[in-house]
Formats: sequence, C-alpha cells, structure tokens
Amino acid sequence: MEKRLVICDTNIFIEFYKGNRQVIENLHKIGNDNIALSSVTAGELIFGAFNKTELQNIQKDINELKVLHINEKISRNFINMMQKYSLSHNLDLPDALIAATVISSGFELYTLNLKHFKYIDNIKLWKQ
Repeated sequence: MEKRLVICDTNIFIEFYKGNRQVIENLHKIGNDNIALSSVTAGELIFGAFNKTELQNIQKDINELKVLHINEKISRNFINMMQKYSLSHNLDLPDALIAATVISSGFELYTLNLKHFKYIDNIKLWKQ
C-alpha cells in the first residue's frame, strides 16, 4: 500500500505546541509516520522560536518528520498560483509555497486556516 502523507500547515504545529487537544488527537489519527511538512513550515517554526531551548525542541521535532523541500515542480506551481490568486485572493508567499508543495506531492493539507486554501484549484484538504 502506498504511503499517504498528510502535510501539516504551520498553524497545526503551533496548536500542537500550545497543547490543543483536538489537534493532538488528529495528529495521532494521522500517525507520526504519515506527518509531513513543507520546508517553508519548518522555516516558519524556526523563525517563531522564542529562545534557544524552544528552537532546539522545534529542530528535534522537525528532524523526526518528513520535510518536503522546494523543487522545480513546486516552484512552477507556486508561480502559477501567485499569478492566479495573489490579486484576487491576496494569497501570500508562505501559503502559496505550502499549497504548491501539497499540490505537487498529491498529498493532503491539514490546516486550521481553511479560508487561506479552500479556493485553490486541485488542493486536497485533510478532513478528520
């Protein structure tokens, strides 16, 4: 059976660190081996660290997950998405790169910010 990763948006990890029970339960449903993140999300999490201890914990967590790095296919999807949605929907760069990663991989996105992604063609959103 093919492995089906679920790419988690930055807000999922933030809520995980805050102890959000619903997010933690959903991550357990997905399973640690099936959780992935975009390199953009990894960068956002590292950027948001408040101190060295938190940074070390974030880096440890990132190292235990599958990180999907930006490649040529993701870059092409990202540029197309920006052309299509930046003016009409105010799509920002990090969300566009995360969405391009999701679409390019064919996996699903787990996010709490559905309004940032629901209008994007061909994106698969994870539903509990």
